[in-house]
Amino acid sequence: MSNQRLQLTEEQRALIGTVQNLARDKNWRTNSIKFLDGTFPAENLRELAKIGVLGMSVPEEYGGSSLPLFDTVLVIEEIAKHCYTTAMGVMSSVGTQTRVISKYAPESLKREILPKVCTGEVNLAIGMTEPHAGTDVPNYKTNTVIKENCAVVNGVKTLISKVDDAEWFVVFTRINGAPGRDGIGCVLVNRNTPGFEVTARYHTMGGEFLGEIQFNNVEVPLENVILREGAFKKLLSAFNTQRCLNPSVSLGMAEAAFEEAINYVRQRTIRGNPIADFQGIQWKLAEMYRDIEAGRALLYQAALSADPFPNPQQAAVAKMYVNEMAIRVSSEALQVHGGYGFTDDYPISRIYRGVRYGTLGGGAVEALKDLVGKKLVKDFDPVEGFHSMGTF
Repeated sequence: MSNQRLQLTEEQRALIGTVQNLARDKNWRTNSIKFLDGTFPAENLRELAKIGVLGMSVPEEYGGSSLPLFDTVLVIEEIAKHCYTTAMGVMSSVGTQTRVISKYAPESLKREILPKVCTGEVNLAIGMTEPHAGTDVPNYKTNTVIKENCAVVNGVKTLISKVDDAEWFVVFTRINGAPGRDGIGCVLVNRNTPGFEVTARYHTMGGEFLGEIQFNNVEVPLENVILREGAFKKLLSAFNTQRCLNPSVSLGMAEAAFEEAINYVRQRTIRGNPIADFQGIQWKLAEMYRDIEAGRALLYQAALSADPFPNPQQAAVAKMYVNEMAIRVSSEALQVHGGYGFTDDYPISRIYRGVRYGTLGGGAVEALKDLVGKKLVKDFDPVEGFHSMGTF
């Protein structure tokens, strides 16, 4: 996909080009097969750390580059074109968890953690989902009690990425049992703290593991309670970043599926003719290209709205569309491969597995449709209607 018409800056082009060259030189798309067993792409992340990718969300005073969200989306998109597992690994370094620490943690924790995020020495994870509640935040049960000299965390978080590789966990938790959304705050927990236990691991379609954590009277310093009750709106604003980064993975994988499809149909012949010459195949390619470009426009618009976090409705719409678009595109790309597409020897099989995660993580698509639909009904002006260029 050409980015020339997007009028990117020279710096943006250089960064994307550096990532692209690294991924191609190391043949990430083909080599990604080795991550299907859950192996963490540590070597790929070390290479990305060397060129500054892991520090994109970290302020300059802590060793990062503090790039705009749009730049981060561009980079994640490019990485995802070559390796889903690596893109997901990078997300943990540049996503909500890093931005929450950068924005809200005390200075001592910022200086302890953020420089090591940039170098890849420290991995971060986020704990939101609970066994009985995903997007149903008001019913989270994990609770942190503030005492005189410490805070004590109890509860369970599940479906956590990088559960075996992260050192620090940004945990959404109820504070002092306060009810509802207003009772939610945020605590930073080190995996070596007594009472922290990984109690389950789930191997996913995409290859990586998601895990479950039990917090049994986990004592943390008071400074680790980086947001107390009443901070849910701040947390949600930060989490909206994930609603741009998650679809950037989907967009990159849709592009990869499209590329694999074109390469295949140009080489595959029937009765001596490449199947790329068939109208039915060309229509599929045209529709795939159309859908990718529409998704790109929505996602880039949402990412450009960030100041520092993106507009919630624009991010939600972008995620809804791009997640579902990527599933359609990768499915069609697999279809044109015929039976070969169903084998692990072809990258399209791995792309199809990974892309399925998008609609589930970062806020389920169904929940986002509900959010957007309610706002449309609430904000609609029967006289003015909706203006062009969006009103969200």
